[in-house]
Amino acid sequence: QVQLVESGGGLVQAGGSLRLSCGTSRSISSFNVMAWYRQAPGKQRELVASITSGGTTDYADSAKGRFTISRGNAKNTVYLQMNSLSPEDTAVYSCYGYNANDRRTYWGQGTQVTVSS
Repeated sequence: QVQLVESGGGLVQAGGSLRLSCGTSRSISSFNVMAWYRQAPGKQRELVASITSGGTTDYADSAKGRFTISRGNAKNTVYLQMNSLSPEDTAVYSCYGYNANDRRTYWGQGTQVTVSS
């Protein structure tokens, strides 16, 4: 069974940085797309950033210029570097993966990010 496990969340002051990690139980190259989503209390889940197996990245407008999604050298980790954090970034951040071969989506359990003002 494929597992995605996030880590790196926590409490940070406004203007600070955090790096989230998503570890997978198999090579991330087996996923056509990997992404980070977030859900704040009382709001719908939203896409923050994505990266394809070919390395193409995409970002939500709110993340552009502040967040960077990348793949680790270990080939089974995806990162989300978050800089210049604001209280509006407070949410549960979840890792997502899609595999076109088995047409399945995979989710991690989420990690809480809290930004204090």
